Amino acid sequence: MQIFYFPTSEAVPTQPATAANGPEAPDAAVVIDVLRATTTIAWSLQNGAEAIQAFADLDELESAAAAWPADLCLRAGERGGQRVTGYDLGNSPLAVTPELVRGKRIFMSTTNGTRSLAAVRQVPLLLTACLPNISAVARRLISAAAQRVWIVGSGWEGDYSLEDSLAAGAVVSALMEQAGPGQPEIANDNGVVCGNDEALAALALWQQWRHQPEACLRAASHGQRLIGLGNHDADFACCAAIDSLEVVPMQVEPGVLKAS
Repeated sequence: MQIFYFPTSEAVPTQPATAANGPEAPDAAVVIDVLRATTTIAWSLQNGAEAIQAFADLDELESAAAAWPADLCLRAGERGGQRVTGYDLGNSPLAVTPELVRGKRIFMSTTNGTRSLAAVRQVPLLLTACLPNISAVARRLISAAAQRVWIVGSGWEGDYSLEDSLAAGAVVSALMEQAGPGQPEIANDNGVVCGNDEALAALALWQQWRHQPEACLRAASHGQRLIGLGNHDADFACCAAIDSLEVVPMQVEPGVLKAS
């Protein structure tokens, strides 16, 4: 298994590459937005949401939501770390309680995460990951016998984000550990390898911070941005809770994620 990491959606190749100029097209992709879209998606499905339908554009979200039964629809919108005015939800994993989301489809648009989903929506197997479901995502990729995996970080408005790279490194580490014995810092005996320097750097970052994930999230620039917006202590704790979930969000049709 070759694992490639692209820190932002803008870094994702726009067309299949040849061995001479870059990675071949993947058979699986994993989208990460730790603070907080993919954490919120995972908790929404854990708490009984029927599906998450993701949009990069708010106007497209509005049109799709208007066509859905009103009693089975929630709109989740976030821009700049704050809830879009008039929407049912923002981007907090604590807000998607079972009482609110059970049986409903959440129409979601966020500053960064939903753009990353759009960038790889044509990949045959598309999952989302966060620190709470890292091991479950790795198991799903291994059971699917994925050979080329692209991990896509969401970043912040096109820029690198520390917390997404931390989670990318956690996915790489979990894949190496679960696939068999070996040397997790480089590869293992079953051929799980980092396909680019970005994946190797993410793995090194995870090895540095794996015992203090919340501290890493808080130190990151987006963590500092959230701290500046108000008290998000509970969100930080939730987003840093490694392997607290078994649910794996998976795309079942373009832009639509369900629990797998």
